[in-house]
Amino acid sequence: MINDLKLLELFVRAARLGAIGKAGAEFGLSPTSATQRIQALESEVGAQLLHRTTRSVSVTLEGERLLKHAERIFETVQDAMLDVSGENQVLRGTLRLAGPASFGRKYIAPFVTEFLSMHPGLTVQLHLSDTVFDIVDNGFDCAIRLGALESSSLKAQKLSSCPRILVAAPDYLKAMGTPQTPQDLVHFDCVIRDALQNWKFKGPHGEEDAVKVAGRFVTNLAEGVTEAAISGFGIARKCTWEVAEHLESGELVTVLDRYIVAPEWNIHFMRPPGGIEPLRVRQFRSFIKQKMAQVPTLGQ
Repeated sequence: MINDLKLLELFVRAARLGAIGKAGAEFGLSPTSATQRIQALESEVGAQLLHRTTRSVSVTLEGERLLKHAERIFETVQDAMLDVSGENQVLRGTLRLAGPASFGRKYIAPFVTEFLSMHPGLTVQLHLSDTVFDIVDNGFDCAIRLGALESSSLKAQKLSSCPRILVAAPDYLKAMGTPQTPQDLVHFDCVIRDALQNWKFKGPHGEEDAVKVAGRFVTNLAEGVTEAAISGFGIARKCTWEVAEHLESGELVTVLDRYIVAPEWNIHFMRPPGGIEPLRVRQFRSFIKQKMAQVPTLGQ
């Protein structure tokens, strides 16, 4: 167990500066004394943290792991001080945010840049990917997730609903006909994402229905599903925000309007459990919820 946080702070500065001597000078230490303290920290954790040469210092694999945790510790301390002192007007530090790829490019990234323009002391690291990963283990402050909320230790706040619909190109329906019930879909080509072939629905009277669909076009890319539907390769299951402009232009039309695609999707703001919610996270959460409410293709 590390009993002296000053050792940890010295290590962080040495890792960032790439020089133990320069880091030691910031703490009023001689190069020899700073090196001895780093060695004491390495003995305490039982691993070499820094590679040393006569010209430079670099971080070992174990050092990288400790560095990530140490930086989070000091950020948490700073957040706690700001929370207690009430200095809630100026945001500083780094906001680490994860989100889904397509939705992130269309909405999250523009909203983030707007938020950054309002807070010049803030830095944002935005990671967009459709792969769902553990934000705690990967050092993220928060994430925006689409879909049905799964059981998790993360804290979640609903930002908006995310309606899903079935769409197809008018020419495809003209040639093949139009399904009247979900079970009719077995007679049509469907555009499938990631082999998700089991489609579920709620009927006009609340009845549940499920059908296994098939088609000639399968892709892992959301935009690929949209383009294939526009090109007439079948019926696609899409979020309204993804296809709103294509519905308006007439490139796509809705199918099975009387049925609701299940399970119903929402957009959630996720953050790690417990602890103090950093001011930058709290303010961004409030900001993004307000912005989501202004997107006409999302529900509330």
